[in-house]
Amino acid sequence: MNQRKRDFFDKQVEYVLNKLPESVTQLFDEIPLHVEDYPSKNIRKLKKIKYIDDLAGYFSGVPIGEQLHAQPHTPTTITIFRYGIFALATDKNGNFSLKELRRQIRITILHELGHYHGISEKEIKKIGYG
Repeated sequence: MNQRKRDFFDKQVEYVLNKLPESVTQLFDEIPLHVEDYPSKNIRKLKKIKYIDDLAGYFSGVPIGEQLHAQPHTPTTITIFRYGIFALATDKNGNFSLKELRRQIRITILHELGHYHGISEKEIKKIGYG
């Protein structure tokens, strides 16, 4: 992905974060939010993802409710992926929507924060963030 497109995406992430309630954005003081172009080979293998644009976000670590009982682990992080989110914001005819890009960034961030709070994939989908 070229730097111009990367910068554009990152500005949209900032825009979305600025629109979220402060109680949500304060969570990123405890759990870092990373933005990458696409998931690593290890993540794709783990999640059984074939294409680099098939995954929009990834939660790594132990959910907050399980941290007291967990063994030492990899750091808790949320990562969102530019390629996956751009793909979600582009329709079958190749038409891109800025409004949809922002919506998908928001959904992805909230989806992964749901995992941080111990909410299952099924429950997240049920409330409309899947």
